[in-house]
Amino acid sequence: MAVYTHVSAEALGRFLDGFDCGTLVSAKGIAEGVENTNYLVDTTTGRFILTLYEKRVDGDDLPFFLDLLDHLAARGNPVPPAIKDRSGTAIHTLEGRPACLIQFLPGVSLSHPTPTQAAATGAAMAAMHAGLADFPQTRPNTMGVESWQPLFARCGQSLNEIAPGLYDTLGFALDAVVTRWPRDVLEQSAIHADLFPDNVLMRGDDVSGLIDFYFACTDIRVFDLAIMHTAWSFDSTGTHYDAAIGDAVIAGYASRFPLSDLEKLHFPTLASGACLRFALSRAWDWLNTPADALVTRKDPLAYVRRLSHYAPELAKRTR
Repeated sequence: MAVYTHVSAEALGRFLDGFDCGTLVSAKGIAEGVENTNYLVDTTTGRFILTLYEKRVDGDDLPFFLDLLDHLAARGNPVPPAIKDRSGTAIHTLEGRPACLIQFLPGVSLSHPTPTQAAATGAAMAAMHAGLADFPQTRPNTMGVESWQPLFARCGQSLNEIAPGLYDTLGFALDAVVTRWPRDVLEQSAIHADLFPDNVLMRGDDVSGLIDFYFACTDIRVFDLAIMHTAWSFDSTGTHYDAAIGDAVIAGYASRFPLSDLEKLHFPTLASGACLRFALSRAWDWLNTPADALVTRKDPLAYVRRLSHYAPELAKRTR
């Protein structure tokens, strides 16, 4: 989450006039994350999230995201569907951006989850995948394996401004992982593709919300688990691996959705791909985020360091 687009109180009040959600009491921009503009909105009837979709989210993809959330919510998954206005419309335009009013879910995102919480979230991901088994729509993964080499090329030698030698280090690892990628051999489904701890809401040891589905797509199902494993199992610098958390993530998932031998075999490659995906997207954001944006940039090197856990033979090599 982030704030790129300013919404005045007057404009937000007029926007809310179309909903049966009360009148505006307060609104506060949410600075965490890097993708969209988000406000925490309080009205006379409750609390909501207002999301304005910025350039990385294609407005044409919004029906897929919202239908997926409705599908999961109908099957008892703790996800926040968009709220429709009095005319039954969920997708609007506000300040020149596609915008939705989203149901607020209680709970907190944890910076340091426990193994019990990690296992609960792994199980929640498995339940989500089971709920999506009959979801009929598909969407290509715009941040999937086919996008990484073009994104690397766009970053180019500017990567060395982040860290000396980063261009060569990522280039070598990228060539190897793309060559090893398990195309057409593992089960695919709709996946979240971004289930970091800050995209999970907890109440104690229970998962109360899975949020921010705006990278959701169709891809290798267990790639979703690999992404979660890379996001949850390390400290914020990517230096320290917490085996108890990593094992709990996989055990929680496997308690509802056991991994096949083939999925276990390819898991290190999938996790290495997740490291490269986030190292590259973070590097692009690091190099291109506007100086005046109310947004917290995320360190791409934290994901370069994670790579050494899954593929130590790649982390120190160069092209």
